[in-house]
Amino acid sequence: AFLSSFILDSVCWEVVGVVKLWNEWCRTSSTTSVLPTDSFCLFYRLISDPTVLLCQCSCYVAEDQQFQWLEKVFGSMQKEGLQVTILSTCPVADYKTQESTLTLASPFLKALKTKEFQEQVCCPLLEQPNIVRDLPAAVLSYCQVWQIPAVLYQCYTDVIKLDTVTIEAFKPLLSSEVLKSLVKDASESTKMLKKFLTATESHNNIYI
Repeated sequence: AFLSSFILDSVCWEVVGVVKLWNEWCRTSSTTSVLPTDSFCLFYRLISDPTVLLCQCSCYVAEDQQFQWLEKVFGSMQKEGLQVTILSTCPVADYKTQESTLTLASPFLKALKTKEFQEQVCCPLLEQPNIVRDLPAAVLSYCQVWQIPAVLYQCYTDVIKLDTVTIEAFKPLLSSEVLKSLVKDASESTKMLKKFLTATESHNNIYI
């Protein structure tokens, strides 16, 4: 939702690839559609600069599928000069700290980077003994092994459902070296994001 509102919502991108998945969490019989669904990872390329690729993974990638996913995605890329930025969210209950998570001002961002990533990060680094998991962790580990500069920005949130506050927690990243050249009008993007979420919520309300 963050990428769709602040970066992808323009004619500057084209769909160049898709990874189709099937597992217990991704049950679908559609294998021909190229539109974003719950079982697809879509890849976009910046028309003005074909070296910039963006992946939106809207599905669950099971543990036994992650290595194959990484091999297919990174196997078709030139690793020299490559830099990776990963965005992810997880429950604030997963954040390990000596203080109570009830007193934390969520949502908040934490970063984890590979040894080769030399740029300044946009938020505090993730402290020990915290860990990351699932596909974001697999991507970061792959980059560490192959000595690819990479940074993971993890948003810890206390809500289950998508909301504006959680999405806008990623806004500090718009000033990063990687994303700042891709950003449109942030104020207009924020308005569009709120309209999108309002429309989504109106269909999901339960009246008693």
